[in-house]
Amino acid sequence: MIVEEVMLTNTFRETMRWSLRKAFKNHNAPIWKALEQKLSAHRSNRREVNTSRLAKITNNGETVIIPGKVLGSGSIGHKLTVCAFSFSQVAAKRIIDSGGKVITLDDLIENFPDGKGVRIIG
Repeated sequence: MIVEEVMLTNTFRETMRWSLRKAFKNHNAPIWKALEQKLSAHRSNRREVNTSRLAKITNNGETVIIPGKVLGSGSIGHKLTVCAFSFSQVAAKRIIDSGGKVITLDDLIENFPDGKGVRIIG
């Protein structure tokens, strides 16, 4: 079972890396290259950001990406569009309950091909 989970995780990571690499080549936006490098880093170097921190450092209607995991400690009082490598169930629920959206990396690349208007947090 553990081997299957590792293989699924590695396949997912590789798919994300190739999506970022393709976006960088097609649109020449440095944000995608930076995210690919963060994804390639060791797991221990990835960020964990709580929803309370997102509430403090973001503004209403902002689009952010977290190169790591979003955790559900705290609440958010405004709308956010959030993309992350991973979400806890509580974090995703809190973001959606505040009127925000949780989107995939492919959706983010499609909506913001040049990376303008997207902020990296963490």
